[in-house]
Amino acid sequence: MEGGSGEKWKSVYRECLRNHAASLGSYATDGCGEFTVDGGGLQCAACGCHRNFHRKVKYPVGPESPGGMDYGGEGGSKKRFRSKFSTDQKEKMLAFAEKLGWKLQRKDLDDEIERFCRSIGVSRQVFKVWMHNHKNSSSSSSASASASTGNISSLTH
Repeated sequence: MEGGSGEKWKSVYRECLRNHAASLGSYATDGCGEFTVDGGGLQCAACGCHRNFHRKVKYPVGPESPGGMDYGGEGGSKKRFRSKFSTDQKEKMLAFAEKLGWKLQRKDLDDEIERFCRSIGVSRQVFKVWMHNHKNSSSSSSASASASTGNISSLTH
């Protein structure tokens, strides 16, 4: 879940997920809404469970994290961090993706891919997702542009 931009992450422990009725052969949680620290520790003051039984939510903190992010808030909505790329980064990723043939599966290019990602300031995973999201739109837009150019020139003759 960590991004390639050096963000710091904060963890928050939410509701208790421990099955309190396991000894009875059924399933029931205690309804503890959020982990409550008891003095110094790892035990929840509300339900008495260890912190590991509580749902852990991580979110970015720092100057580059968006202000309106809500992780696991009311209504169960989970918003995720959206990567924003500069025009220069987009152009470089497009050129490199076309060079790779829109595939990252070549083991002999692992070092080159890692160097490229470091040079533009994105993680390999972010680049991989960007390639997946843009491979059809980029190849089809360039193909349709050349096809439409061909159609226009054939109409003018």
